[in-house]
Amino acid sequence: MDKYVELRNNKPVLNVKKDAKDIVIHLVSCMCDNKYTFRLKKNDNGEFRLNTMGYAYSNYQIPHEKYEIEWAADEKDFHHVFSMINKGTSVIEKIYSR
Repeated sequence: MDKYVELRNNKPVLNVKKDAKDIVIHLVSCMCDNKYTFRLKKNDNGEFRLNTMGYAYSNYQIPHEKYEIEWAADEKDFHHVFSMINKGTSVIEKIYSR
């Protein structure tokens, strides 16, 4: 079974550290299990900004606007953030936060 299907069927437990300022999200794509990374990082105003690390956000076919993910992160609703990301063509494999 490929990694994408395995993660779709058995979602990992994702925990974000309290008052995290930086979250690195590792993704696995449905296309040949390619791996990508997202980064949610707080800016100088204390708001999260999503960086897709050089790839266009539209490549992931997430049915939510980028700002919706950022705003949910600002509200510390990470369950919703991860749910929105997983609705695209990639799924979250693991995260790191600090």
